Amino acid sequence: MAVAERGLARNSIDAYRRDLACFAAHLAPSRIALADAQTKSIRGFMAAQSRAGVAARTVSRRLSCLRQFYLFLLTDGRRDDDPTAPVESPTLPRTLPGVLSEEEVERLLAAACPPDDATKASSKRAADGLRLRAMIELLYGSGLRVSELVSLPLQAASAETRTLLVRGKGDKERIVPLGAPAHRALDAYLAVRDRHLAEGAPSRWMFPSRSASGHLTRHRLAQMLKAVARKAGIEPGRVSPHALRHAFASHLLANGADLRAVQKMLGHADIATTEIYTHVLDERLKRVVETGHPLAATGRARSGG
Repeated sequence: MAVAERGLARNSIDAYRRDLACFAAHLAPSRIALADAQTKSIRGFMAAQSRAGVAARTVSRRLSCLRQFYLFLLTDGRRDDDPTAPVESPTLPRTLPGVLSEEEVERLLAAACPPDDATKASSKRAADGLRLRAMIELLYGSGLRVSELVSLPLQAASAETRTLLVRGKGDKERIVPLGAPAHRALDAYLAVRDRHLAEGAPSRWMFPSRSASGHLTRHRLAQMLKAVARKAGIEPGRVSPHALRHAFASHLLANGADLRAVQKMLGHADIATTEIYTHVLDERLKRVVETGHPLAATGRARSGG
């Protein structure tokens, strides 16, 4: 596919390749080439995936990949039809993972960099703690995707405007605000960032490491979050970069933020994606009616009488 034209992230490209390879493996016993598959084969693939217990979201993603592939062949003149057009996408559950509470996020931050460690900034353990605290603050305070966070260039942060310039999906840029706690945590980390550099080797990344990419990896950050969750007394399975992004959106909405503003900060192209959080708005509106409506007190008095 013309991945360069779409500006896809490396992780998205790898996922598309895996999904196409999966479909090609399904076609192999029938000796049908990937480019020649018909609607019947695609429907058979979707059914086989479901029978194998593959999650509906994964099946939907694989169908989306096939749609992009055959659309490319069609527009490039290599086919005169799109075999995916008659195929319906599986119904997806609109569910939201359990959200971390504000108190649980505070416990994570405290466990990442205990006060005693923070005062010993020259130690390696303290530098690691300050880095992890800064990353948690950015995930929770700015709602970044994990891929956006680990690949932040050093120059992404503006001390003057207290914002981050983030490059998200589709290579689109957006500016997100840095709250005071995140700003302080980032400043504290940047003061010890040199401790994470290989000797004599400067790095353009905000969170450098010795990985092939030159920056901290998603996998390593996930490991670090599981470890700090255990220290904080929180079930590790509930803590991940994505869980902190969910907490960011949910807590903002619960405290009065506008859904459109949250959409912009999350970098969602479509408001429908952000609407997964509307249950938070429903609860907030319910509280407003119960506490703010002029007839609310009368209603309570009547029920009590």
